[in-house]
Amino acid sequence: MSQHEISVNIPQALDPVYANRIQVAYKEDEFTFMFLHEIPGTNQARAKSIVSITPKHAKNLLAILARSMKDYEEKYGTIQAPSEKAGDTNVTMRGYS
Repeated sequence: MSQHEISVNIPQALDPVYANRIQVAYKEDEFTFMFLHEIPGTNQARAKSIVSITPKHAKNLLAILARSMKDYEEKYGTIQAPSEKAGDTNVTMRGYS
């Protein structure tokens, strides 16, 4: 895979987004990620951003996240994923039409 650098222009008015939950949906030609902020002490979450990408980009994202997590854990220590903790019921939305 060839890599090239690109110049990224980030508008000054673009605000950072904090999300503590992500829902994933997919169909044949796209993956959609809904970044949510779950409100503590309630049964509610607010959508902060929705991003759709092609399946090929989703596969690339998976690879770069795996590589980045490996590097992170080598530097800072192993992270136990929520799905690995007993009793966790954090579910994601899967599939849509």
